[in-house]
Amino acid sequence: MSGRDLFCQPRRVRHGAALALVFASVLVAGGVTGSLPGTGPEPEPDAARPAAPAGRHDEVARAAAEALADGKSPEEAAERAVSRSGDRWGAVYSHGEYEELEEALDGRYTGVGLSARRESDGRIEVTGVRTGSPAADAGIREGDRLRSVDGERVDGRPVTEVVAILRGDAEEEPAGTSVRLGLERGTRAWSETVRRASLSTDPVTVRTLATGDTVIRVLSFSKGVGAQVRDAVRRLPSGTGVVLDLRGNSGGLVSEAVTAASAFLDGGLVATYDVDGDQRALHAESGGETTRPLVALVDGGTMSAAELLTGALQDRGRAVVIGSRTFGKGSVQMPSRLPGGSVAELTVGHYRTPAGRGVDGRGITPDLEVDPAKPAALERARTVLSGLGPTA
Repeated sequence: MSGRDLFCQPRRVRHGAALALVFASVLVAGGVTGSLPGTGPEPEPDAARPAAPAGRHDEVARAAAEALADGKSPEEAAERAVSRSGDRWGAVYSHGEYEELEEALDGRYTGVGLSARRESDGRIEVTGVRTGSPAADAGIREGDRLRSVDGERVDGRPVTEVVAILRGDAEEEPAGTSVRLGLERGTRAWSETVRRASLSTDPVTVRTLATGDTVIRVLSFSKGVGAQVRDAVRRLPSGTGVVLDLRGNSGGLVSEAVTAASAFLDGGLVATYDVDGDQRALHAESGGETTRPLVALVDGGTMSAAELLTGALQDRGRAVVIGSRTFGKGSVQMPSRLPGGSVAELTVGHYRTPAGRGVDGRGITPDLEVDPAKPAALERARTVLSGLGPTA
């Protein structure tokens, strides 16, 4: 599994590794914004923000209020209430943490500019260095091994936790604070102290293969990504095949995933979802290119909004899905403000693919299973793509 320091929670992991992923708990039905009701743009008519179950939100708010009155931490009390509720995806954020989460949805984040993955032997390898980032200025390169962060050994730890440490706490370790990295390159071992910085993401990259086909890699569905995917597809020559690389895509805004689906579908159903028994649907826009050969490449880090897109393309026979089973995050969260200024997000519903398959806890099974971590995965995708002619 790979990770970029945008996608990890800038705080300690409170509810398990899954909640270390920034986007894992911010998908609202329709996904127009991660803001609280009344604090951000209004949802589109067909993507209204769900009404949360009053009982559960009231219980969490009451626990926070009682703790605040007793001079205790309202966040910790709220976290205990969420934990007791059995809500797998429930989470509590401080005011600063939630602001940083919303910045991530805008394509901004605090970090050092490293992407990383954990190898089969548990080692953490640098898989990318953002140009102009603190990591790049320090001379860190792709392929270097990350041995420690601020003196803590990272071998064997989930990459989400490692990157969360790199990012630091949203309130105590903002941009400008330093972090010491222990590194290894071949036989050389050394330390670098770098300062965290406010960075922006490049969530969509497009490159042309030697075969003439195109790889469109999408790292997240932050604001504007759907239009980037759609515009990239429209600029391609007629008949050019596409590998839609969603490996490590930790999700984001559902509306952006629906827009991306509209690049390949001529309208029709993308997903359905329920909010306390109220059934709703998400539809692609008309005008997408339905005959262009398409392969979707996924792995265990493909989550939430990325799984919705994958499921829609698979169910509607639009793409061949290659890789390994996706993460399995298909629930709808609703945020609400708590006493003391923190924010709680509780699950209020679940998504289903056009064929009615539930995603949460199951994931999407690829049509062709291959090891997505190996370079051969992309080669296999190219081979499958070469066998796909224009679809009817």
